[in-house]
Amino acid sequence: MAFFYPIKFKMNIIRQYSPQSEEEKIFKQQMLQLYQEKSIVAFSRENLEAHFTASAWILNPNTQEVLLLHHKKLDKWLQPGGHADGETDLEKVARKEANEETALENLDLVSDQVFDIDIHLIPEKKGIPQHDHYDVRFAYFCSNKGGTQINSESKDFQWINIKDVHTLTKEPSILRMVKKSKSILNGI
Repeated sequence: MAFFYPIKFKMNIIRQYSPQSEEEKIFKQQMLQLYQEKSIVAFSRENLEAHFTASAWILNPNTQEVLLLHHKKLDKWLQPGGHADGETDLEKVARKEANEETALENLDLVSDQVFDIDIHLIPEKKGIPQHDHYDVRFAYFCSNKGGTQINSESKDFQWINIKDVHTLTKEPSILRMVKKSKSILNGI
């Protein structure tokens, strides 16, 4: 039983998360249920129906901008992020994915609390069946955006003013994070 203690500890970030909408309340319940049913397998792509992912919402507090990537496979503007691949520390996953996808290393966690949660369907591709990503999102500040580079997973990137994000995407979860960001940026 001691083996599962670190995983349960990492799930506290979701248990402690305060949803800001009815939708997020449902997401939280589903995430906790996935973990309860699948334990560590929920952090692996081997769980074909659904698995945890983590992503980074990167804000530049000086310019009031957020970094969005144009994802090749999904053909959408999104925040950096990816699969947990067995790692149960989802903040560590979000930071690693942000570094791999943007080359940014100077990321400062805004809060040790989860910023946002989302469950979204990933379409079938190359023999991998459609499945759900249970995405846990963390907010970071990055005041030096000059070294931003993308990897092969993205077509493009943009540092865009938070109030202009709606011109790139209508994705509800992105717009929800924009709304949450305004209070963070106004509080600086």
